[in-house]
Parts: sequence; structure tokens; C-alpha cells
Amino acid sequence: MDEAFWALGRGTGVVALVLFTLSVLLGILTRSGRPLFTLPRFSITLIHRNVSLLATVFIVIHMLSLLADSYAQLNLVDLVFPFLGAYRPFWLGLGTLAVDLLLAVVATSLLRRHVGHRVFRLVHWSTYLMWPIALAHSLGTGTDAGEGWFLTLAVACTAAVLAAVVWRITAGFVEYRGVRRAERFVGELPALAARSGQPGPVGPTIALDPHRSPHHLSSPVGRRP
Repeated sequence: MDEAFWALGRGTGVVALVLFTLSVLLGILTRSGRPLFTLPRFSITLIHRNVSLLATVFIVIHMLSLLADSYAQLNLVDLVFPFLGAYRPFWLGLGTLAVDLLLAVVATSLLRRHVGHRVFRLVHWSTYLMWPIALAHSLGTGTDAGEGWFLTLAVACTAAVLAAVVWRITAGFVEYRGVRRAERFVGELPALAARSGQPGPVGPTIALDPHRSPHHLSSPVGRRP
């Protein structure tokens, strides 16, 4: 039975690493405001959220399978507090630390309306620390860490994340900032129309071009003929 739990923990750990990497990439893409192929931006945000939740599910299965494996010598405390395990405490502790950070990110994502955007953004920045910690955990204690296929996978994931982070800090990353401002403005038009006393759309003279900023609108809100 221990071998079954070991195999389950081994497989779910690899899948979780891939999903975690994909979640980081989608998160950066979501932040850029760009579409992906034919997918609109809101669809990318939804996919990012679902991939993150799926990665969390695989990580939970990974942890529970190792908890049931007597060889790993883990208990419930080891799953919450890092660096206390009897077996490879440092490398297993890195995994526990990554899980703690992940739970904080997931919790603030689900409670975003209650904790506020500032707290949400601050906690989400820990993703850039969480991912390399999880990768180090995989390389330090993973059964397949010395296998060629796993090293290739780890290098590919690292290259993808590094490329995305470099793109994240470049000037071209914020190219769609004006578009996001325009889309937010368009989303506020019904409320503006209600305040102006006009039912329905504000008027046909407003140019609702999502590729132009609100400063280029052709007429002010609420202008009566």
C-alpha cells in the first residue's frame, strides 16, 4: 500500500508543478491585459483562476498521499509548519512553505472583495517567491529529480517562468494600460447615464473604441441635444 501512496504522491507532485508553472504564466499574461490567440482577456482570467484551483487540488492530493506513506514519516503538523519533518526536513520544509504561501494566495483570491485589492495584490506578489521554492522542493526531495525527463521538464518550466518575468518588467508589458482604462470607463457608463437622468446608453455621439483611451471620447457624458 505504501508503494501506491508513493506513486500517487510522485505523480501528483509532477502534475502540480506543471500546473503551478502554467498558473504563473497565465497570471502574468492576465496582468498584461493581452488576449491569447482567439481568447478574450476575461477568458484568460477565468482559465488562470481554474488552473490555480486545479493545481491546489493536486497539491492537496500530493500532501495527503505522502501523509499516508509511512516512509515519508510525516504528520499533520509537518504539513502546516515547515522544517519539522524527520525525513529530509529542509527539502520537505520548502514544500510546506510553498503550500502555506499558496493557501494564502488562494484564500485572498476567493475573498478578494472582502480583503480589498491592495491586500490581494500584496499577497499575490508572493507567487514570485513561491514558485522557485516549490521547484527547489521538487529537485531536492523528488524521486525523479535525477531523471533526464524530469530535469528537462524543470529546465523548460524555469525558462518559461524566467522569460515571462523578464517580459513582466519590460516597458512593453504595459502597452494595454490605456485599453484597460477605456474598458473600465465603458463599464461605468450605465451608472453615469443614471446620474445624468438619461435612460439606456448615454448617447450615440460617444465613441466606445476599446483601443482608445477615455480622453479621446468624442463628447462628454450626459450632453443633451
